[in-house]
This record gives sequence, structure tokens and C-alpha cells, in this order.
Amino acid sequence: MSGFLLQLLAMLGVILVAAELFTNALEHLGERLNISEGVTGSLFAAVGTALPETLVPILAIFAGTDNVGVNEEIGVGSILGAPLMLSTLSTCLMAGAVLSTRGLKGLVRPERAGLKRDLNFFMFAFALAATAMFVPQSMLGVRVALSVALVLTYAVYIFLTMRASVQLVQDGHGTSAQSRMFLSRLGVPTTFLTILVQLSIGLALLVFGAKGFIAGVEGLSHLLHISALLLSLLIIPIATELPEKVNSILWIRRGKDTLAFGNITGAMVFQGTLLPALGILLTPWQPRIEVLSGVLVTLLAATWVRLNVRSNGVRVWALLVNGLLYAAYLAITLSR
Repeated sequence: MSGFLLQLLAMLGVILVAAELFTNALEHLGERLNISEGVTGSLFAAVGTALPETLVPILAIFAGTDNVGVNEEIGVGSILGAPLMLSTLSTCLMAGAVLSTRGLKGLVRPERAGLKRDLNFFMFAFALAATAMFVPQSMLGVRVALSVALVLTYAVYIFLTMRASVQLVQDGHGTSAQSRMFLSRLGVPTTFLTILVQLSIGLALLVFGAKGFIAGVEGLSHLLHISALLLSLLIIPIATELPEKVNSILWIRRGKDTLAFGNITGAMVFQGTLLPALGILLTPWQPRIEVLSGVLVTLLAATWVRLNVRSNGVRVWALLVNGLLYAAYLAITLSR
């Protein structure tokens, strides 16, 4: 067991270093492209750091073990566990990072229209994905239609997010880099190419660190005799969502609330549309109690944040409540 624990600590260190490289390069990329923090966080950062958890269900479904049932359980659990983790624990940790400086009644101030757009799209898409669980596998046409609707939803989301970027930049919400790029400190000039090189290095390390963390967590789970579905719902997302958690914590502590929140909610939209579209077509996608309860908690957490969005921001205490929702889900699931 000590070997697995050492692996977890080592991979956590890799993820922390990678997150610093990634966020630093991404700020410079957004500044060079003259795009808003909303686009940088909700699209670029969200999709980039979502790669580790995106790979898990795809690899499980297409190239998993010889046990098809286990592959499907890992696929479904990974697909639904990621938005659950982001909407509850990740949001809580982000708020907790500024609790000492802003207080319970303090505010997190992301760009309001972008936050509302992210949450609205996510709640619509995830509710659609939940509805698909009650469609029998024999009704393939209906399942295909729902999958296509989810893909189109994400396409519309990208269009609206990009369209809003121009006005946001004019209003002072453009992405700006607060510190020199790390590669430039080694004497390398800051150009578009070197920004992409550092971004690629950071992303590669994020994927490597997350995969190594997953392997360590899986090893511990086998020792603890945890089922594949429970593993994929609870344990794997903790590892695969670490990039989002770390990046958002780094950004919010620097006062970049739009980037911090967009990194989480943008990943929620990505993982609430494209991955469920895959799950609906390639897995049984049925409303098992542990799965359905996770979906309901996820939607409840997203709805809670949406209801607490005010013109001046979201209260820190309201975001910490989402951590209690995750604790409630753990209690429900582990008590069975």
C-alpha cells in the first residue's frame, strides 16, 4: 500500500507543476489572441484540462478489459462522475481557496453573463442525458436523436461563447498575463510558437500526472475491494479532475475569478454534452440507483449555483454548500 501512496504523492506533484505551466501559457495565449477570459477559461482551459477524464471512458469502452460489463461500468461512471465532482467538490475547493481572504460573505466575481450561459447549457444538456437513461436500448432511433441533440448543444454553446468574446474584451474582460512565461525565464523569446510549446508541455504533464494518479488510486481500490462502478463514480474523478481544481485554485487566488469559474463550468458543459452522447450510444445507460442519485446531486448543485448568481457575484458560503452536497452523495452511495 505504501507504494501506491508514494505514487499518488509523486503524481500530485507532477500535476501541480503542470498546472502552473499550463495556466501561465494559457494566459499568454489568450492575451496574444485578444480573447476574453470567458473564452480562455470556458473553452481553451476547460477542454484542455478535461482531456484526462475524457480519455478514461473512451479507453474503457473501446480498449478496456475482456469483461465488457466492467468496461461499460467504468465508462458510465467516468462520464457521470466528472460533472458530479466539478459541480460539487471542485466548486467547494475553489471557494475554500479564498475563504481566509474574502470570508464567508465575500464574493467570487466571474463575468456574470458567461457564468449564467455555462450553467444554463449544462443543466439543459445534463437533464437531456438523464432523460436518455429511461429510453430502452431497443429504441435506437430515439437514443441517436438524443446524442445528436447533445452534440449540437455543445456546438451552439461554442458559437455563443465566441460571439460574446469581442464585446467582453471591449468591456475590459480580455485575458491578460500577470507574469512572464516560464520558458522566457530560460532565455527563450515569448512568441506564439513558444507559447504553444509550453502549453503542450503543461498539457502533456497534466495527462501523464492524472493517468499516473489514476493507476495509484486503482491499485488502492483493488486492495480495498471497491466495485468498478463505484470506483469510476467516486475515485477516478478525484484524480482526473485534479487539473481543473488546481488551475481554478491558482486563478482565483490571483483574482482571476472568470478564468477560475469558467475552467470548471466550461468543463461541465463539455463533459455534460459530448461524453454523455457517447455513453448513450455505446453503453446500456440505465438509471441504476447510484448513477441516478449522482445525476440528481449534480443537477441540484448546478441549479444551486445558478440561483445564487447575483449582479455582483456569488457568495463564498453558497459555493461551499456544494461541498456538502458531495458529502451527502458519498453518504447515500456508501451506505448501500
